[in-house]
Amino acid sequence: MNSPPSTAEVRRIRNRLLDLYTTVQVLMLLGIAVLIVYAIELGPLTSPGAEQSFGYAVALMFLMGAVVVHLVDRTYRLWPFGRRVRPAWPGYFSVEAETRFFKILIVVAAAAGIAYILGGLIA
Repeated sequence: MNSPPSTAEVRRIRNRLLDLYTTVQVLMLLGIAVLIVYAIELGPLTSPGAEQSFGYAVALMFLMGAVVVHLVDRTYRLWPFGRRVRPAWPGYFSVEAETRFFKILIVVAAAAGIAYILGGLIA
């Protein structure tokens, strides 16, 4: 018969899993930081091969970001020994929710425009 694991064993397994998740997240964030520096140091995108290198760097940043988001999501949804955390049921659409969405969208678009203009002035 299989007896349930002891509290010390559960704690050891949980800490090992958290160490694994933390290590992967730190490595991914470090990789994203290196790629950001690489994309910035690449220089003007008009030189031969620079556009392709920049595209690869951006694609890898998005891929690593997706892996980090996936690990965080998995950490919260699935815990060792089957303990599950489920997100709340999504609410209904309302005028307030749509207004908030469009306000956030306008702020993000404005920030992207400002970053684009500043990037053009700096480069």
